[in-house]
Amino acid sequence: MLMNLSDLARNSCILRGSFARKGYMRWWHSFSGVNVQTGKARTFFVEFFIINPALGSSHPILGQHPYYKKRGMKPSYVMVKAGAFPDENGEGGKQLHVFYPISSLQVTGSPLVMQVGTPTSDDKSYPTEEVQAGTCFCSESRLTGFVNVTPPKARHRSLMTNAGYMEWDLEVSKAVSCHTGVLGGRFFQALHLLNSYWHGEGIRSFFRGIVILDGASYEITPELSYGYADKHWGRSFNNPWFQFACGKLTSQRTDKELRHSVLAINGFCPRFLCFPFRHRLMLQLTYMGEDFEFTHCKWDVKETDRRFIWHILARNQNSVLKLSGSCRKEEMLHLRYEHPDGHLSKMPLWASAGGIGTLQLYRKGTGGRELLDTLKLENALCIYHNTVNEATAPKKHT
Repeated sequence: MLMNLSDLARNSCILRGSFARKGYMRWWHSFSGVNVQTGKARTFFVEFFIINPALGSSHPILGQHPYYKKRGMKPSYVMVKAGAFPDENGEGGKQLHVFYPISSLQVTGSPLVMQVGTPTSDDKSYPTEEVQAGTCFCSESRLTGFVNVTPPKARHRSLMTNAGYMEWDLEVSKAVSCHTGVLGGRFFQALHLLNSYWHGEGIRSFFRGIVILDGASYEITPELSYGYADKHWGRSFNNPWFQFACGKLTSQRTDKELRHSVLAINGFCPRFLCFPFRHRLMLQLTYMGEDFEFTHCKWDVKETDRRFIWHILARNQNSVLKLSGSCRKEEMLHLRYEHPDGHLSKMPLWASAGGIGTLQLYRKGTGGRELLDTLKLENALCIYHNTVNEATAPKKHT
């Protein structure tokens, strides 16, 4: 069962057993800021990504680099991904990657504290000139670092990156959590019952600080940051990969924005041995201090030429939630990752912070359903990937 419960141990840097040889961890942070000169808002992201740490050495092993592909070597490194989503006109989106060797990672247990520094290597087969990296730091309450990728470096396909510069210095306050209970526990991990696990330590987070993107400064303030932070880990990425999260909710009942309310949705794929079961959703709505948790959801997605459209119907013993959301493709970025086995997905991972939607929340009673509120959703985080490309056919899930 999902709960608004902090769990710093689950959010720490842990990959046990076979996951350390074939597995990944990723800590995602996204937040909005305002250009100090123009007043224009942008949404940024900073992510720490660790892949196959038990295979690491004194240099990053880039799975898409010809040297390592020819030798059949699986990827192993720490990657810092930073960037910005496209604006409402579809402009300015980018993702910047720098890679560090596993040996450069300094990490504590719980609470999480991670730091990576400039990689060094005397291995002539490793293309050190392709990777420019500084020191990046991540903890439960702070993010600092910079990423600098020049145009010549960005042309190397193995780096999967755009060109640009981003620097950040941020304080983080995580106000609402989403705990997945036994679904993210040791029992499920020991039996490999899921491909990927999720913990939302900061599905409603407040960021404060400064971001510099390609020379432009952005101020990040708590009340306008609409921050989100979570962790995924496991043997492989979910397929389909579906996330939808929103911290900018406006109540139709009060006509006011709800400061401490948030919606978070994440998909998961149960399995037994090598046999996958039907894809399912976990959903948590924290509304006016009350938590509504759902694991029984029906949903479908329709892809058109211009946007993705999602419809979700969620039920539990006491309440019903109906959600209609969408995101314009023009505002979406194709996030790039390589899998623990070294391959790249042929279909893009679409991501944006420009999702919109409407949510209706009902309470069940003896006389039937009572509508508690209708919420307007804006600036929602949307992440979607499916290897089946049926451009206009809806995909239905229960």
